[in-house]
Amino acid sequence: MSLMERVFKLKEQGTDVRTELLAGLTTFLTMAYIIFVNPSILGDAGMPKDSVFVATCLAAAIGTLIMGLYANYPIALAPGMGLNAYFAYGVVKGMGYSWEAALGAVFISGCLFLIISVLRIREAIINGIPHSIRTAITAGIGLFLGIIALKNAGIVAAHPATFITLGDLHQAPAILAVLGFFLIVALDKLKVKGAILIGIVAVTVLSFFFAGNKFAGIVSAPPSIEPTLFKLDISAALSVGILNVVLVFFLVEVFDATGTLMGVANRAGLLKSGKMDRLNKALMSDSTAIVAGSFLGTSSTTAYIESAAGVQAGGRTGLTAIAVAVLFLACLFIAPLAGVVPAYATAPALFYVSCLMLREMADVSWDDTTESVPAVVTALLMPFTYSIANGIAFGFISYAGLKLFTGRAKQVPLVVWIIAALFIFKFIYIGSGG
Repeated sequence: MSLMERVFKLKEQGTDVRTELLAGLTTFLTMAYIIFVNPSILGDAGMPKDSVFVATCLAAAIGTLIMGLYANYPIALAPGMGLNAYFAYGVVKGMGYSWEAALGAVFISGCLFLIISVLRIREAIINGIPHSIRTAITAGIGLFLGIIALKNAGIVAAHPATFITLGDLHQAPAILAVLGFFLIVALDKLKVKGAILIGIVAVTVLSFFFAGNKFAGIVSAPPSIEPTLFKLDISAALSVGILNVVLVFFLVEVFDATGTLMGVANRAGLLKSGKMDRLNKALMSDSTAIVAGSFLGTSSTTAYIESAAGVQAGGRTGLTAIAVAVLFLACLFIAPLAGVVPAYATAPALFYVSCLMLREMADVSWDDTTESVPAVVTALLMPFTYSIANGIAFGFISYAGLKLFTGRAKQVPLVVWIIAALFIFKFIYIGSGG
């Protein structure tokens, strides 16, 4: 038995090294945008962008490496979108805290996260999620991926009156994204290996001829991480005023990552009787990554929904995650090459995965509205509030409320009551930040 087989159990999962590495490359390409977007957002909070670039690559590599080697799941981690915006625009610019204090809040929330993972409290929370909500989480993530993909492709755009409208379909990015989508679906249906990756590469190549994409070289030396390394201010984060920030980070981290882990694992067929075998290892991986990221100088690191693209490409084990981690480390030196892949090239892959994830709603008990309505609320609120955690929050609240008002409160697990109450407290007393 080879080392790869012993560590990752490839045959048991029905995969091989080539498939896992291709899946890793696919996942990486769909989420590589974070190494450019994260420094831009945190730079608005006054953080040195070059150092945040290095911290982003390192935090993603460390978190994903732990997930691959320790938990053996094909799930990649990186600083989360949404939480980085809350960090920059809510905590630093909005509330006036220093970015060092905000990093301290990330560290404390990560430690809390680690504690509830070690004590298996978070595992109990996940195992207490009702079947209808668990099913809806996968579908909701699919919808979330869908709106991200359409936005990246320029097929939908912002509108002052209707919030969202059809984008300009005469633009090259939208046209190329549509062509890429049809190519991916057709190749996947014809069982062509690496269909999603072929689609991404094809659109990227066409972008040089039709969308004005420019080749910026291959290699560049990484900047210094010193300006952000170990600059977190824990004492400032322990002050009374910022504790609500810690709570927001904590709640969003727990349920954002939980939703992503469950959704992607379900899509990969890695759930057994609705549960993840190595769930606690996966939870330990992402909570450790948050703490590591706060030391390096970036906002909360979390499991990425784009991992679903790699799963669709055949990724089933931690070897997929290892490939992603290596590519993030390589990005420290080949950032210009990674930056060549435009967002509209990966949009078709995400949109196809979105379409496939929506099939999960078929498992919802549609005859029982106390089950189906919370499921729909969960799925719809994820894209419409641009937050996985918000979708789960409203799902729990509606599930507990509807069971209570229909005289079926005894059917609600204790953990659902506790989580629903926590989120109601957050929305009423703290607000909707994050």
